[in-house]
Amino acid sequence: MVAEAKQNGVATMAGSKAQLMSVKRREPALVSPAEATPTGEQYYLSNLDQNIAVIVQTVYCFKCPSDRGNEGAADALRAALARVLVHYHPLAGRLGISPEMKLTVECTGEGVPFVEAEAACDLALIGDLSTPDPAALGQLVYSVPGAKNILEMPPMTAQVTRFKCGGFSLGLAMNHCMFDGLGAMEFVNSWAEMARGATELTVPPFLDRSVLRPRAPPVISNPHYEFEEIADVSEMAALYGRQELMYRAFCFDPDRLERVRGLALADGDLEKCTTFEALSGLPTMSGPVTLPEKEVILFLAHGKERKSINVLLGLPASAMDAFQELMDEI
Repeated sequence: MVAEAKQNGVATMAGSKAQLMSVKRREPALVSPAEATPTGEQYYLSNLDQNIAVIVQTVYCFKCPSDRGNEGAADALRAALARVLVHYHPLAGRLGISPEMKLTVECTGEGVPFVEAEAACDLALIGDLSTPDPAALGQLVYSVPGAKNILEMPPMTAQVTRFKCGGFSLGLAMNHCMFDGLGAMEFVNSWAEMARGATELTVPPFLDRSVLRPRAPPVISNPHYEFEEIADVSEMAALYGRQELMYRAFCFDPDRLERVRGLALADGDLEKCTTFEALSGLPTMSGPVTLPEKEVILFLAHGKERKSINVLLGLPASAMDAFQELMDEI
């Protein structure tokens, strides 16, 4: 990474790149489906979808092709988006509330906000994406200004940013109620197929979620404690609520991974555990920091043999300090 230093397996940012990128956005334009799609109806979202209606931002970076620049990137992606929306028409709608007071999608067909932007730097300034700078990458994704809740945000926005070197990025902000991880990648792959000139999708989407409607009357055969609200008697939310999230990347080579597994098995409560389980439980060893709204963890395979793992962690400042102390001991 440009401007990166590594100590004790920790990737630290030598100053934010956000000021150097200086991204200038044009006004957003709505991209509607290229053909007529169903409108005037509500698209059903299952109870599972109701619980994960959060915005997920992703950034895809593309180096400059050797034979051409990035001048036509935005036009090609805009045209392809219009064609793929014919198959994914709920994305062109807006979130609303059903008569049953459930989250739904109003199929208005008005379109996806699409923004063109230019960065005053080369793509290389972003550096190693395995240790991202959230402030810098946030400039590559369009968020609706002034939106107070998800009902004021479209299901998806897109931003194409051109860099001085000829590369470009595609930043997406998608509501999780529209896609899980696999579904999101199928959509992006379908969009890419259209950009390459395909007329049919290799994997057409199955849009009918009504098959997931609950039975009428409901039949509850097991208690679902995962949906119970638990009083915060420890006041941890108040402790961390006013602190900003800090982001750091921690690299675990095979030796360090074995030490982490050893810590997980040390008290004898577990006979065995996977690497994923050991890493997932690691933040709890540094104190009570596992607040759902105040913790971000992402695991990425790292190295040529992919035996090391980069853990991208976001925690409140005081919790990050405690976690750093634990990492220094491992």
